[in-house]
Amino acid sequence: MRSPRRCSRNGCPRQAVATLTYVYNESTAVVGPLAAFAEPHTYDLCEPHARSLTAPRGWDVVRHEGEFEPPPPTTDDLVALAEAVREAARPTPRPPEDDHDLPATPHTARRGHLRVIPPNH
Repeated sequence: MRSPRRCSRNGCPRQAVATLTYVYNESTAVVGPLAAFAEPHTYDLCEPHARSLTAPRGWDVVRHEGEFEPPPPTTDDLVALAEAVREAARPTPRPPEDDHDLPATPHTARRGHLRVIPPNH
């Protein structure tokens, strides 16, 4: 099952509820509700980190006003859960039977668990 997105800050185990995006040409950091999908140039933040974010000198911070709430489970999460349950319920395949007791025929030779079969002449 897919785990919920976590805060991007090092060592923070909390669930992400906000997304930080930098707008470099406007020297602005934007903190808004959690984006639907993780993007390569954005950062997911937990609520304490989203509320306490500061920007470099000369930059502005635009922050979402209101509550940051964790996203509701998606149908992808439910499908992943159902697939995990199905996978766990499948019987495990039997290991191949060991044929160490079979005698080597004149056309084959044994090397450990492998058989060497000479090419046809």
